[in-house]
Amino acid sequence: MNNDEKKFVPVMITPFNLKATVDMDALNSLVDFYLAAGVKGFFANCLSSEMFSISEDERLEITKHIVKYVNGKVPVVATGSFGLTIEDKAKFTKKIYYTGIDAAIMITGHFANVEDGDDVLLRNFEKMFDLTGNIPLGMYECPAPYKRIISADVFKQLLSFNRLVYHKDTSIEHSQVKAKLDVLKSIGNNNLEFYDAHSPNAMFSLQAGAKGMSSISGNFYPEILVWMCNNATNPDKQEDVKWLQSEITRVDPLIHQAYPMSAKYFLQKRGLPIRTISRTFALELTPDQKKTLDDIHTSFLGWCDRLGIQPVI
Repeated sequence: MNNDEKKFVPVMITPFNLKATVDMDALNSLVDFYLAAGVKGFFANCLSSEMFSISEDERLEITKHIVKYVNGKVPVVATGSFGLTIEDKAKFTKKIYYTGIDAAIMITGHFANVEDGDDVLLRNFEKMFDLTGNIPLGMYECPAPYKRIISADVFKQLLSFNRLVYHKDTSIEHSQVKAKLDVLKSIGNNNLEFYDAHSPNAMFSLQAGAKGMSSISGNFYPEILVWMCNNATNPDKQEDVKWLQSEITRVDPLIHQAYPMSAKYFLQKRGLPIRTISRTFALELTPDQKKTLDDIHTSFLGWCDRLGIQPVI
């Protein structure tokens, strides 16, 4: 693989059937859709997957199914840090790693309470490293149970254990993103891949050295994020890159409304067999919300037309 290659990794949604159980056939269609769009990996069992609203068995079943269906075409990562104690989290991490994923992702908010200092977080991470052998691990500054942003200093200390291969950043502020990317550059030969979760940061983060993007916008228009990852550092495409970034930023607050139901509606509109059924969002989309998403779909088609992108569906 080209070390300079930028990658888009979608945070996968979970399709449900009319009984609100997992629709594996629709999940297959979703994987095919992402791959056709050019994604370079998958983040399964994440917040977009409604991981807090599915059972432990479902987390494992969905992840195992995705790994088998992807069949090695691209890497797959999934959240592993579930459980009351660090020992419990290590046990589940081993279970989900043995589904065949390439790395198990740790939610930073699972390793210290909101009132705890970084010393607690570092101590718990070190214990987790000890309990999980040589399993490749990653970090995710997930908004739930609360968003625990990792500072550049703590980031550097965690990297010193040589166990982390993946980081999904949600710090949003350019200064914080750059500080962590600077740590990576100072270390040199490090295996960690840095992904920004905030679509309005795409151009900045990719140009500052991030490996790629992993944002919810990929559940609406993954082709657009793939194009951005492929072209953000291309000197011949900077006018289009800046224009596209302004468009992505413009619609980003709108696609977050009623998410993940909004994504399921959008994908259904694009022709995927995805029902607008969610375990985390119980309300039906309002006519105004649907109209907003319809308008964004029109914008998406316009983006594709300007950039010469063929929409998958």
